[in-house]
Amino acid sequence: MLEDSFSIAATSMHKLRRRCNPGILVSSNSGKVSVARVGFNYLFEGPWPPQAPRWTKVLYFTQSRAIRFEPPASPIAETSVPHLSTVPSVPVRCLAVAALVLLAGCALPSLRGRPTSLALSNTADTSLGHAIAPTLAGHPRQTGIYPLRAGRDAFAARVLLAAAAERSIDAQYYIWHDDATGMLLFEAICQAADRGVRVRLLLDDHSTEDLDATMAALAAHRNVELRLFNPLRHRRARWLNYLLDFRRVNHRMHNKSFTIDNQVAVIGGRNIGDEYFQAGTEESFEDLDVIAVGPAVAEISQEFDTYWNSASAYPAQLLLGTSSSASTDSLLGSFEAARKESASTRYLETLRETPLIKRLSAGRLDMQWSNSRLVYDDPAKVTDKNHPQQLLLLSRLLDMTASPRNQFDLVSPYFVPGKGEQRLTKLATNGVRVRVLTNSLESTDTTVVHGGYRKYRKALLRAGVSLYEKVRGSPSASSERSQDKHHSSATGLHAKTFQIDGRSVFVGSFNFDPRSARLNTEMGLLIDNPILANRLSSFFDTQVSLLAYKLRLVRGNHIEWIKSTPQGTQVYEHDPRTSFWRRVKVRIMSILPIEWLL
Repeated sequence: MLEDSFSIAATSMHKLRRRCNPGILVSSNSGKVSVARVGFNYLFEGPWPPQAPRWTKVLYFTQSRAIRFEPPASPIAETSVPHLSTVPSVPVRCLAVAALVLLAGCALPSLRGRPTSLALSNTADTSLGHAIAPTLAGHPRQTGIYPLRAGRDAFAARVLLAAAAERSIDAQYYIWHDDATGMLLFEAICQAADRGVRVRLLLDDHSTEDLDATMAALAAHRNVELRLFNPLRHRRARWLNYLLDFRRVNHRMHNKSFTIDNQVAVIGGRNIGDEYFQAGTEESFEDLDVIAVGPAVAEISQEFDTYWNSASAYPAQLLLGTSSSASTDSLLGSFEAARKESASTRYLETLRETPLIKRLSAGRLDMQWSNSRLVYDDPAKVTDKNHPQQLLLLSRLLDMTASPRNQFDLVSPYFVPGKGEQRLTKLATNGVRVRVLTNSLESTDTTVVHGGYRKYRKALLRAGVSLYEKVRGSPSASSERSQDKHHSSATGLHAKTFQIDGRSVFVGSFNFDPRSARLNTEMGLLIDNPILANRLSSFFDTQVSLLAYKLRLVRGNHIEWIKSTPQGTQVYEHDPRTSFWRRVKVRIMSILPIEWLL
């Protein structure tokens, strides 16, 4: 009898030091190989020798990890097979098959035949184009910026700009909820599409749970294209995507922009949902967007095109299937129901009082004109772990901004400085006034991120960095209570902005944490404008102590929280207005090796 063999050059979790009982050697078309015997399965990946029979009887394993089998076949060359592991046999064979099926289920559909499209360029003759042309002519090569601090104005800007659209709407978001404001804005987009406006909607797929039917119905409209960025293959048991394909799906598109007719854009930190527009929800966020006109709009459109045509943008129909007429009727019913809700009715009444879009259309919006630069991550950041650093937002942002000489004011809801701690402490020790506003433990919506921030507080305070933590329920840098009678105090902070030396300011989606730096894609505008920069500086000078706790280090190693009130100063010995168990939870989170995920 002839015997052939091939060696397994691999590391094993199980030391093969004795001969094993006969078993069955099984191969698959996918190139995965399972070696089974009574009691154990040996699973590994590697090339299957092309001359080997599909089923062979295993004679034995030797200490040198050679598999000898029969019946004889043509001579088989030695084949290196990586990744040998050991698991129990009979039940695990079933589990292995199930795992292979699930892994196969994670495979994304082919993008072959997906059309490429670009932002429309011939839109100067639209109503918005005509409205802003005289003002643009007076500020050549400059971008006009109008901050949207109040949530009501931020929503009005989007929904009314959608109503004014004549050629195109390009919207890119990380989160889009199916609540009142989400459905109202979907309706405004559908109405624009009904008028013949081309709509391109690019949504990150992480937070689209319960939206599949709505998205499928939207994508069925003849003038709407909807794509999902870095999509989840398993639509119902979504947790399976993170179990089986964690490395890929852990990267998300955090970018946020809303561009109308390639003439006007809204960019900033807000997602689409009631909590971002202060639409009567118990949980709400203080946030910051800006309306932009001029050269920055073309840059934002180019960024959108880059993501829209990237390898991670999948047409919704490939994952959701096609929608029926019943689904479309259901969507229209959802729009009508959203409008009839009492909270929506009250909210829409407030929108009718805003003069924002009328001023824009009449060219009377008080914009700040300056040079600006859009910075954003390359979308390949989510697929290429060796992506060149120079193509990442953080690297480009550091290259564009000179090191602060006098002051650096930062607002970041999720603040985990990581290696940036050294940069901030160096600035402070060199005499630069560094002030940071972030969420307190009572106001944060992400406890685990606060655990990552917690361990940096003492070192920053020792170096002279001023730390402020937002009081839950107080307005922050993104709102002006005196100018917004409809303002409701927000529970948390969500704005992402900073200013350098009173000369430039950044507004965008970027949080100062490892997730924004390394995992998610981000975007934002760097604006060279002393007026806007000094507004943020003035906020820190005059208002932050009334709206946030100031942290101070006492007795060498103990933090106190100081809150100024009309009745005097309150001092807290631990994170204010939080339970003992929540503080314990955060302390545990701060010592876990999970900072790279935050």
